[in-house]
Amino acid sequence: MLDAWGARGQGHGEIVGRLVEEHRLGNWWAQTVTVEYERSRGLRPRNGGRDGLFTVSASRTIEARVEDVYEAVVDAAARGKWLDGDRLKIRTTQRNTSARFGWGDGATRVNIGFVDKRTKTQIALAHERVVDEATANDFKTYWRESLTKLKNQLETR
Repeated sequence: MLDAWGARGQGHGEIVGRLVEEHRLGNWWAQTVTVEYERSRGLRPRNGGRDGLFTVSASRTIEARVEDVYEAVVDAAARGKWLDGDRLKIRTTQRNTSARFGWGDGATRVNIGFVDKRTKTQIALAHERVVDEATANDFKTYWRESLTKLKNQLETR
């Protein structure tokens, strides 16, 4: 049905819009169908966007106050204790809520969110605009290991 309509030549938003408007799919289902369609037609790599770029995610729950986790991330000296090869450059922050960084030359971005769970903090990270799957896999390992180091550091205080 999507091929017959000419979806290969349409943008992601146009396909989603058609599924919502003409086929009455909810937005979540329309997004899901569109992503799977794009993957099946070679328009989007697995774990990547239609633009060919990848996003890597990692998260941990840490037994520490949100203020302490936030500070360990945004303060460069504190970050150096758990993040080997730190190439983060702060773009914007919202105290104890989020921090956005450029990575290295700024071609990729790292967005970090913090959720206060009273005696624990959930930290979730997305490294965006990664150029290829091999690099994405390397970053996935890097961030998982780094967040584990952060967790161990803060929980042994």
